[in-house]
Formats: sequence, C-alpha cells, structure tokens
Amino acid sequence: MDLSLIEKIGVILKYIFSSFLSIEMLIVSLLLFFILLFNLKRKNRIVQIVAVGTYIGFLIGIIISYSDYARVSFNSFIKAIMNYVYFPSTVVYFFIILFVTIVMLKTVFSEKMTSFKKGVNYFFFSILYFLFMSFMALASYDGIDLINVVDLYKNEVILAIVQISNLLLVVWLIFTMFYELFKYFQKKYDN
Repeated sequence: MDLSLIEKIGVILKYIFSSFLSIEMLIVSLLLFFILLFNLKRKNRIVQIVAVGTYIGFLIGIIISYSDYARVSFNSFIKAIMNYVYFPSTVVYFFIILFVTIVMLKTVFSEKMTSFKKGVNYFFFSILYFLFMSFMALASYDGIDLINVVDLYKNEVILAIVQISNLLLVVWLIFTMFYELFKYFQKKYDN
C-alpha cells in the first residue's frame, strides 16, 4: 500500500463520511475537544473530570470488549521493553541522551525547581553523559560501527555501559516520579 500523504488523508476523509458511526465518533471527538478548549479559561473541575472520565471509560471499554487485543498489546509492549533491556539499541540510546539534554536545559533554567532536585538531576546527567562519552570513545577507539548491532554486542564493555545507562535512567525517572508525588502531597496537606 504505497499511498502518498495526501492520498492517506483522502482515504481517512472518505472513511469519516462513509457511515453514521464514523460521523458520530467525529462529532463526539470534536465536542470533547471544544468543551476542553473552552474550559481552559473557566477551569471548571467537573468538566475536566467528565472529559477525563470519558477518555478513560473509552479505554476501559476497549480493554473489556477486546481483551485479547489488550492482552497481546500489553505483552508485546513488555516484550519490547525486555528486548531493549537485554539487547539495547544505539538509536534508542542516542534519543535517551537527547532527552537527558532537553531535561538538563530545563533544569538549568528552571526557577521553580528546588536546589535539591537540581543537584540530583545534575548528578544523574553527569554520570549519563560520562557513560555516553565513554560509549562513543570506545566505539571509535575499537573501530566499531555504531549501526552494526552485532559488533556492539560482542564488546562487553560497550554493552555494559549502555545497560548501566538505561538502569540509571530508570532509577532517575522513578526518583523523579516519587519526588513529584512527595511535593504534591506535601503542598496539598501542608496548606
């Protein structure tokens, strides 16, 4: 199926106006969009809860109605994560470092972030950057093609660096999640 972008959009538009069900789904989606859009200024909590409840209800309905599909999707997702943990990709590693760089910039220029959180972020970012630079230096020194995954898996040091970087990223993400929860509950119950 070699369709251009315009042809793909045309196919979707034909589908949308081909049946009452697809038109109804479009109207409901647009209605939710406009309700949320108009609620930006009013910030009505009930509207937000109803909208989120609608989306979550739809997702739960799909999970219940198509449980086999949901189970296969969940299993495939877990398999993909496990596959990446045991057989890391240099492409994903590059994007992890890109993500870390963006968060680092946000950390440096943030005026709302506490000194403690900034210090923790700087610690993790420094280690992740050191490991990435080590990864690049070893690959360059050993003449390993970064695109050839087989060569990378043969080098235990490079593989260990990528796996430890992934572990550190997960630890940092978990720490950040719990830190944000702690701040949220502290603000909620201290007031």
